[in-house]
Amino acid sequence: MDAAELVVAAVVLGAGTFAFRFAGPVLRTRVKLSPRAERLMALAAVVLLAALVATSALTEGHGFAGFARPAGVLAGGVLAWRKAPFVAVVVAAAATTALLRLAGVP
Repeated sequence: MDAAELVVAAVVLGAGTFAFRFAGPVLRTRVKLSPRAERLMALAAVVLLAALVATSALTEGHGFAGFARPAGVLAGGVLAWRKAPFVAVVVAAAATTALLRLAGVP
């Protein structure tokens, strides 16, 4: 692949991304969804986020990430649930993971 093909691919992907992002606000007033569909879409977003968190927290490559990372995610999740400041959530999650790894927990 030469430089011209990369530039064309980047421009096409950028234009497509812009079109998708622009279509949302434009079509929001034209497309009406049922209350059930809106509720299901909101739940789908939560499920997708939960799946992303679970995958990131529990796996590394093709295997289990060990116990330190899920423990850090759990500590951060508890603090987030208790409405702690974002910086405290991140620092506590990182510190929990780091201290467990320092103690030899994989």
